[in-house]
Amino acid sequence: MIVITGATGGLGGATVEHLLKRVPADQIGVSVRDAAPAQRFADRGVRVRQGSYEDPAALRYSFAGAEQVLLVSGNDPSADMVSLHRNAIEAAVAVGARRVLYTSQQGAVPGNPYRPSDIHIATEAILGDSGVAWTALRNGAYGQLDQVLGPWRRTGVIAQPEDGPVPYTDRADVAEATAVILAGDRSFDGPLTLTAPTAVTFDDLARIASDLTGRAIKHVVTDDEQWVADRVTAGVPERMARLMLTWYQAARAGYFAEADPVLAELLGREPRTAADRLAARTVA
Repeated sequence: MIVITGATGGLGGATVEHLLKRVPADQIGVSVRDAAPAQRFADRGVRVRQGSYEDPAALRYSFAGAEQVLLVSGNDPSADMVSLHRNAIEAAVAVGARRVLYTSQQGAVPGNPYRPSDIHIATEAILGDSGVAWTALRNGAYGQLDQVLGPWRRTGVIAQPEDGPVPYTDRADVAEATAVILAGDRSFDGPLTLTAPTAVTFDDLARIASDLTGRAIKHVVTDDEQWVADRVTAGVPERMARLMLTWYQAARAGYFAEADPVLAELLGREPRTAADRLAARTVA
């Protein structure tokens, strides 16, 4: 059995949908904090059990019978996510899973100023000491591009801190590739980077947006402290704004610059690029 955590979220849910196209439903289980939103999977024959990273006993119950477990990483900045991930890894080992897959992050290496990297580095270390085969899916940034670029459609300006090249990746492509790995015969040990084929900067995206819209979209670099102050004025807690700033700092330092071909190999086609995604949103 393949057990997926976080199956009511965007990445986990999409992974289950792709798995259902590849393996029988009775070979798939989901471990979810709240079973009600997962009823759509139960109706199709997927095993649904309640489990949360805070409850090791519930995790062991929800993971029971699993040969593979996909741990979708938590993102609560107020929680001790490393300890919670440890709970999940230990539960997977306890039920006899032969492989644990974990959704890590591109550039999860020492020195990366983006603070969530520390969580992924520590979790990968726990996996390495677990005694079970493991794969860390170091996914490229797959958030909504408009969230990264700001209100450029309204203002005609991409006004953000200094950036660097990033292979902005489609979450749907990552989910499909994850399902391919879970359902396939090919094993990947250790870190595996999944990204779009091309890394682009805000300058690149401004040119792409200009071509798509027929408008002159400008890129303006905002001072880091001014950007934080603007976010705080807009109602974002300063702690969160400074956490977000570390992402731009990591990008400008090159921690997300490398595009990897593995995602295309797994999909059997070219992944969607940032230009593709902007075009789809612009047409929509």
